[in-house]
Amino acid sequence: MAEDCTMRMDDADACVEDVIRRVGNTIILGLPLGLGKPLRFVNALYQRAKRDPQIELHIFTALSLVKPSGRSALEKRFLEPFSERLYGAIPDLEYALDVRANKLPPNVKVSEFFFKAGSFMHNSSQQRHYISLNYTHAVRDLMAMGINVVAQMVAPGDQNGEPGQVSLSCNPDLTLDIIPLLRARQREEGVPTVLVGELNRHLPWLGRDAQMAEADIDLVLVQPQSDYPMFPAPQMAISPPDHLIGFYASTLVKDGGTLQVGIGSLGAALINSTILRHRHNDAWKHLYQHLNIATRYPAVDGIGGTGTFDQGLYGCSEMIIDGFMHLLEAGVLKREVFAHQGLQELLNRGDISPQINLDTLDVLLREHIIASPLRLQDLEFLQRFGIVHSELCLQDGQLSLQKRTVPADISHPDTRRLLQDGGLGDKLSEGVVVHGGFYIGPESFYQALRDLSPQQRQRICMTSVNFINDLYDHRFGNQALKTAQRQHGRFVNSTMMYTLAGAAVSDGLEDGRVVSGVGGQYNFVAMGMELAGARSILCLRSTRKAAGKVLSNIVFSYGHCTIPRHLRDIVITEYGIADLRGQSDEQVYLRLIAIADARFQAGLLQQAKKAGKVAKSFKPPKAWADNTPAHVHKALAAVPGNNRFPAFPFGCDFTAEELVIAKALKRIQAETATGRGKLLALVRAARTRDDRSRFQSLLERMQLAAPKGVRQKLDRRLLIYGLQLTNTPQ
Repeated sequence: MAEDCTMRMDDADACVEDVIRRVGNTIILGLPLGLGKPLRFVNALYQRAKRDPQIELHIFTALSLVKPSGRSALEKRFLEPFSERLYGAIPDLEYALDVRANKLPPNVKVSEFFFKAGSFMHNSSQQRHYISLNYTHAVRDLMAMGINVVAQMVAPGDQNGEPGQVSLSCNPDLTLDIIPLLRARQREEGVPTVLVGELNRHLPWLGRDAQMAEADIDLVLVQPQSDYPMFPAPQMAISPPDHLIGFYASTLVKDGGTLQVGIGSLGAALINSTILRHRHNDAWKHLYQHLNIATRYPAVDGIGGTGTFDQGLYGCSEMIIDGFMHLLEAGVLKREVFAHQGLQELLNRGDISPQINLDTLDVLLREHIIASPLRLQDLEFLQRFGIVHSELCLQDGQLSLQKRTVPADISHPDTRRLLQDGGLGDKLSEGVVVHGGFYIGPESFYQALRDLSPQQRQRICMTSVNFINDLYDHRFGNQALKTAQRQHGRFVNSTMMYTLAGAAVSDGLEDGRVVSGVGGQYNFVAMGMELAGARSILCLRSTRKAAGKVLSNIVFSYGHCTIPRHLRDIVITEYGIADLRGQSDEQVYLRLIAIADARFQAGLLQQAKKAGKVAKSFKPPKAWADNTPAHVHKALAAVPGNNRFPAFPFGCDFTAEELVIAKALKRIQAETATGRGKLLALVRAARTRDDRSRFQSLLERMQLAAPKGVRQKLDRRLLIYGLQLTNTPQ
């Protein structure tokens, strides 16, 4: 953007020097959220700023990924070999390490609008520099900040049959919208701006909206000898409560509908149950009946369904998780949408089908989408979507194909014979089964994307987050088109706490500390309220543990909210579904208490009555008392088959031994959450022995089989204590 030609460079330091030459010493750098950060260039730029205090570097981004590291000595012993195995070949994101250690130099500032959940709770610098915004407003705020450098990892086209092209792949989300704005600003105001692309052959190639000409990038960093693997996000364990939440959510998904899913184990649980519903419907229905859902929640049948996904689902989600690939492989994610409003509306109504015949043309003519005789724009439309043969030609009012010429009048018998004899396509083309803004997941997910056939790859469109996250007109599709594509939308996201008044607490605490960020949640909740037939579904576990105590996540009130009460819709815990849309305050309070843990219902009900929100004469039904952890385990155990709800239904990056150790470490963490608990744990651990060598291989994995010194001996005892508590001998 700053000069007329693209420069290819093979040295990151030289690339940095050229950026400084173009824009000067004040660099406001925009980096993609998550995976797409160009590590070689960013590290070189950061090190240059550390050496030269004359450079003012402000980095604006979100979700800066760093390798996991433990807090305690035991956690470090556990994570270091695991981290080396998964991340050993990936360069560290150096500014992020210094952010975490509070070691940023004075001339460098990092502002993020979304944190990895809980990662900066005690980091004053990041809490102060955090920027709260909807994901859809990030481009606006970047422009207001005066961004002058955008840098991103891109996939090279030469190894994907697209010479001269690159793919934004994992992060077209903001880049697609900011490039034209930066170009316009430079053209109109003369503000120098640089777009840097760092090629990486490991990045999966995805075309459509994510594809762009390499010539549109100013500086291209090419270092194939140092290309590094993609940063993997390991699969998270799905607990029994998570699984039951996911199951309840799967009852609300409508065949032929649209699905958005947030990050985390609750999203993975929904994917697992949705696949179970499709592939093992009898087992899925067994749990549906065991939970008596039809009687307890009669509205569910109208909102969702219990059958398999014959029409299939269309995915439209800012984040594409690996679960979408599993839905694709399972034959659930198969409803194609098309970038034409009229065509999409005909498909929605069933006036046409994806299979093409002469009736397809007659319907398009009746609806005035095409004219007869055909015009050039009509033929282009028909060929674009595969309705007629790509070699069909139109000239002087005549159609010709393979030396046969007929009138361009669709009703003419000769024309219909020509079309019937090979002039028609077989199936609509250019269909998309999932639109996404960015992706991140385990390495198996990245490999699945690399292994896609060209035909499968065309069904996935990585695109602008502003196209996905709201209904406003966008250059990739206006509001009418989006509305037509997103029929029966189910926008499923997680939240931390939920108030009885109907407000969701998803991104921060009432003391002002930021846990993660709003991201796209507000937009999706609002879209769930705007679209006809759509629903917003917020999921949360009913309880959490803090300082050794069990606390309710459904609370009477809270001093911070992410989603206001007037956008209350459907809320799910492991104890059921609360349909809050259009309900009175009393009903909202009662329906939420009905899905709270039984241990907290009386207190919540007392507060509600005191506030005058529930009649004082109300008495809770006996069924509310079933909201216990034991009930959750009993429900899942009732499903026939070989463990339909495993902790890792989509694979696991941990070894079997590491899973055992992780469980023990989690128990130790819980036991030592308070001062008194820590003292008791240390006393009990001091008396602990592994006399029968049950845990020998686990101790070897943690390099504690032959401890040296007091610290290692104590860690060994603590680990054995944790293993005994979890009752998990090898």
